[in-house]
Amino acid sequence: MNSFDKDLDKNASNFVPLSPITFLERTKDVFPDYEALVYEERKYTWKQVYDRSIQFASSLEKQGIGLGDTVSVLAANTPELFEAHYSIPMTGAVINTINIRLDPQTIAYILEHSDAKLFIADTQFSPIIKKALELVKKEIPVIDIVDRNAQLKDDEGQRLGKWTYEEFLNLGDRNYQWKRPKDEWQAISLSYTSGTTGQPKGVVYHHRGSYLMSMGSVVAWNMSNRLTYLYTVPMFHCNGWGYPWTLALLNAKVICCRYIIAKNIYNLIEKHKVTHFGGAPIVLSIIADAKEEDKKPINHKVYAMTAGAPPTSAILSKMQNLGFEVLHVYGLTETYGHMLHCAWNTSWDTLSNDEKSEIKSQQGVRYPNTEEVTVMNPETYEHVPLDGKTIGEIMIRGNIVMKGYYKNKEATENAMKNGWFHSGDLAVMHPNGYIQIKDRSKDIIISGGENISSVEVENIIAKHKAVSLVAVVAKPDEKWGETPCAFVELIEDNKNITEEDIISYCKQNMAGFKRPKHVIFCELPKTSTGKIQKFELRKKAKEI
Repeated sequence: MNSFDKDLDKNASNFVPLSPITFLERTKDVFPDYEALVYEERKYTWKQVYDRSIQFASSLEKQGIGLGDTVSVLAANTPELFEAHYSIPMTGAVINTINIRLDPQTIAYILEHSDAKLFIADTQFSPIIKKALELVKKEIPVIDIVDRNAQLKDDEGQRLGKWTYEEFLNLGDRNYQWKRPKDEWQAISLSYTSGTTGQPKGVVYHHRGSYLMSMGSVVAWNMSNRLTYLYTVPMFHCNGWGYPWTLALLNAKVICCRYIIAKNIYNLIEKHKVTHFGGAPIVLSIIADAKEEDKKPINHKVYAMTAGAPPTSAILSKMQNLGFEVLHVYGLTETYGHMLHCAWNTSWDTLSNDEKSEIKSQQGVRYPNTEEVTVMNPETYEHVPLDGKTIGEIMIRGNIVMKGYYKNKEATENAMKNGWFHSGDLAVMHPNGYIQIKDRSKDIIISGGENISSVEVENIIAKHKAVSLVAVVAKPDEKWGETPCAFVELIEDNKNITEEDIISYCKQNMAGFKRPKHVIFCELPKTSTGKIQKFELRKKAKEI
């Protein structure tokens, strides 16, 4: 024992487990009357958000919810889902947010696998929820979120539970004392991966990691107090990138956005003078390619963060021309969301807009809350040279790596073998240390022995003035083994573009072996977080 450890022990006065729940507690004390949550006609101050969360937590405890229990939530971006990020962990329980676009079978699997003891669900999704509950082998009490702003179809809006959200909240005590974690390693949330191959895996976050993720964004994005944040990121995805907690820390104003529609986004930005929002590249495309009558001039600085899939330099350039300043970040469900960001250097200010957009499409450098991120050969664990060419796998170490996969020891050990979390993303490192993804390991195209980055081909095709979105996958080929096949979604006013037009454009802008041999025009299949479902496109490519 060294002299600095002798008689200097952790105790209640000098060591308190980190938890992002404390951000809300502080903000309601310091800024109680500041506007916190705005959703259509509903408005809550930070004190009201705290009081409602406390009362709901009390109700949860009265129903037997406590340490280590799972409470599942399937909801749109409304105040109820924001509050659940506090009320559920306040009891010592774990919040499990479920993707609203999943099928009943997958929802049922998550409810059973997560050991959910209570289910909070928005009645707009009652048809799929009802089917899911019929498939679950145990009875799970339901709390209904009834949102009068929801645009319901004929079969939607059915009450499935004993209480509405507000009725359940009113059962609780207003002087409830929330349960601080005794250990910051205690689980705070459970998020399921997209499950494109097999059943989804449950990713477990702890209080410490969530606290650090919330703090990291403040530094990486230069976020200030009292900003106005438009919540376009689904809060079910990596806990909304951790922003329910970050925004309380910053005493921000949060504008809830239920439907991701260009006209709505422009209107909300203008009405509330929104300063920040986030979303996958598909959200940027919706904004950039909106009809002219739906757009509104941006007369103040609006910062956008994008993640989920590598954005093309073309979409970044469009956003910049509209007046948005975009920060590209990278992460995974297993890393609490973003843990790389394309930190801007002022030496790049003199570059052309196209050159700036090329740099901004890189994934960049580690977040302030991330200890180690590198690119290595996954077999030898040797670091790739900083040449921008040699491909390796992105690997991560740090406090914002998940605890592991819930009830899946084998998958946890495989993901974290040799002391590194394996991302599965293939990338290069540039001479300045910036990381750039070239592909998912499963998406690389091998044609005639040559490795082709689908991301590289996508970036080039996306620069065509008629292209809104593009995805490139491998198509089996008798001669070459595989060849690139491009699926293209066109901008509304350019439907007369042909396959030959795109192939001709490719001939002028890329090497022959990289050119798509087929171009299919269609609406690209996407997840609710905006990721293009390439596994679906690979199936289609085999049939062509």
